Amino acid sequence: MSALDELRRLRRSDIPARKRDNKAAFWFLAPWFVGLVLITAGPVVASFGLGFTKYNLIQQPKFIGLDNFARIFTDERLHNALGVTFTYVLVSVPVQLAFALGVAMLLDRGLRGLAFYRSAFYLPSLLGSSVAIAVLWTQIFGNDGLVNRVLGFFGITGKGWISDPDTALSTLIVLNVWTFGAPMIIFLAGLRQIPTVYYEAAAIDGVSRWSRFRHITLPLLSPIIFFNLVLQIIHAFQSFTQAFVVSAGTGGPSDSTMFYTLYLYQQGFSRFDMGYASALAWFLLLIIGAFTAINFWAAKYWVFYDD
Repeated sequence: MSALDELRRLRRSDIPARKRDNKAAFWFLAPWFVGLVLITAGPVVASFGLGFTKYNLIQQPKFIGLDNFARIFTDERLHNALGVTFTYVLVSVPVQLAFALGVAMLLDRGLRGLAFYRSAFYLPSLLGSSVAIAVLWTQIFGNDGLVNRVLGFFGITGKGWISDPDTALSTLIVLNVWTFGAPMIIFLAGLRQIPTVYYEAAAIDGVSRWSRFRHITLPLLSPIIFFNLVLQIIHAFQSFTQAFVVSAGTGGPSDSTMFYTLYLYQQGFSRFDMGYASALAWFLLLIIGAFTAINFWAAKYWVFYDD
């Protein structure tokens, strides 16, 4: 028997063993697939169908066609929520990423106790979306909060930063910027991958620090910046807990902190208009998809890869 025939025989004999392994893998993955269908895929499909109905959780859904989606374009309070959300995303995400990159560059210089600083700066990202941190934020920016006490120490009379429509959204933007730990860790890992030979050659040629940052760090770090940008935009559009807790679910003074997700929640669980809430959820998906598509389209002009 030739070596080729022997190899074929061994492969045929190995088929039953591979089939047994595949069956075992299937049974181990079965709970995950059940959860995917019942907890994720099923509700997603159901919400799409409910978007074409009038449904209040008690009576049977009544098909009304595209009325819920047409209502989106005439709902003035929703348009205000979109403006608040867009402002929050377009301001907080760039500032957060810039802050995260700046801190990552400081940590990349080899500080003592680097592990401690990484953990300390990352901790707010773990807690930033929690109810406890949102409650803490009300204690910091409330009428008798920490900010006003510090200002009072210098003889400055503060105000209710959360209750003032001119500053309420700014406090939530500051909260989002404060949770810069997750993108910072990713930036730090990306900075560690940039070869130091580039910086050494630039330093020998007398290139300034700013030019090194602009022509070496930013281009080589652009894939990481792009990755963080896409993730943080998606996360910012989905922000809910902070606005809900700080405004007690009302949307704040003059709806100044009425995020899109908070308005969606009010429609679904306060007014029990689940059909319209489902339509709003799918419209939000389209908005996030559009922003993501724009980012991927624009990436070819400023994101650089090794190849």
